[in-house]
Amino acid sequence: MSNIPHLLLAAGTSKRMGEPKQLLKWADKLLIQHQVETLVPTTKKLYVVLGAYADQILPQLNRYDITPLWYSDWEKGMGNSLAFAVQQLKIDNPLTEGVLISLIDQPLISSSHYQKMRAAFVPGTKQIIASESDTAWVGVPVLFDAYYLDQLEKLKGEEGAKTLLKKHRKHLVTIPGGDTLADMDTPEMYQKLLKDFSRQ
Repeated sequence: MSNIPHLLLAAGTSKRMGEPKQLLKWADKLLIQHQVETLVPTTKKLYVVLGAYADQILPQLNRYDITPLWYSDWEKGMGNSLAFAVQQLKIDNPLTEGVLISLIDQPLISSSHYQKMRAAFVPGTKQIIASESDTAWVGVPVLFDAYYLDQLEKLKGEEGAKTLLKKHRKHLVTIPGGDTLADMDTPEMYQKLLKDFSRQ
């Protein structure tokens, strides 16, 4: 397995959901636990980026082999949270060959999708491995070659990694994710995706 740590972004306030997404029930566990259990088998190192509700979330992660990163300025937006996490990753793992980034609110993505992304990655070639939905949407989860870490570290506000996908399109490789890439921003989507998950 290449030296590619995973960043799970879970720092947001879940404004549209009306309650912390991270602590929503998901089958017989919490959403944050489900996501961590999906990711742990796919990576040697999992960083979980926390901000809002960190004091409530951290106790739910005690039994997992993860590295939590608490970002005190999470209100500045996802771009800042990601930039902070990449900065910490570079300090902690200076020989990293890349980074795989995912979000708390895409709960239908399986471990096998992350493994396919890793299998497609060739370190040192400036690759960006992104996920593609069945509607041709391209985005997270996304795996960046270490070449892009300095650019990721400069993201701000709500500016996400998608700006780099557009800027470096010629290095982009996509992995089909079908309808599992749907994200969960509202109570209605939570109920829909939970039903979809229960049918899997």
